[in-house]
Amino acid sequence: MSRSDRLFDIIQRLRGAKKPLRAIDLAQALEVTERTIYRDMAALQSMRVPVEGAAGIGYVMRAGFDLPPVNFDTEEVEAILVGLSLLARTGDKGLLKAAARVGAKIGTILPAERARMLEGNHLKVSRWGVATEIKVDIAELRRAIREERKLKIAYVDDKGARSTRKLRPIGIIYWIEVVVLVAWCEKRRAIRHFRLDRITSARTLKEDFRGQGDSLRVKWQAEI
Repeated sequence: MSRSDRLFDIIQRLRGAKKPLRAIDLAQALEVTERTIYRDMAALQSMRVPVEGAAGIGYVMRAGFDLPPVNFDTEEVEAILVGLSLLARTGDKGLLKAAARVGAKIGTILPAERARMLEGNHLKVSRWGVATEIKVDIAELRRAIREERKLKIAYVDDKGARSTRKLRPIGIIYWIEVVVLVAWCEKRRAIRHFRLDRITSARTLKEDFRGQGDSLRVKWQAEI
């Protein structure tokens, strides 16, 4: 970890701490010596960062200090790069477009050296993932989940049987090879999983289920 990254990490730790942080604890967390921490604290104080404390007592950050809205160290930039690239496996075109926007926004605020890392020349992610064709708009499904609006879908099960369902959508699972909608099925009166490649049509209804989403997700988590 570079010194600038370490100073940033120290500031973040101090901002989130509920009690004074000792130099020995910071040294162990950052894998450096206590003497390095003492030098870093002196450097922060010389830069007028409102750090208070001393050796043997601990350090605190005075309230009101803030950092620029976004600042990522090298490994965090790489984590973002890999995470955004993995979205290509989901088959969710809306998330892919959003990932491109995120990458562009981050690139405008990073130092030039780190911004170039977002080009991804040194890290590659396999495109292998969802291979089946998805006819429905996944963005519409995600919107229905957020707004707690009911859906009406036409579905074909693994045996070829067709049905129409009214659902209360509560989640989406992006498996490696398929994407699955999790919903309370009003026909079955239970939580069911619907593969998106087997949904032939989906329509968001005016009818909602406001206030029920969280409790249904708790029920779902208890069942899996």
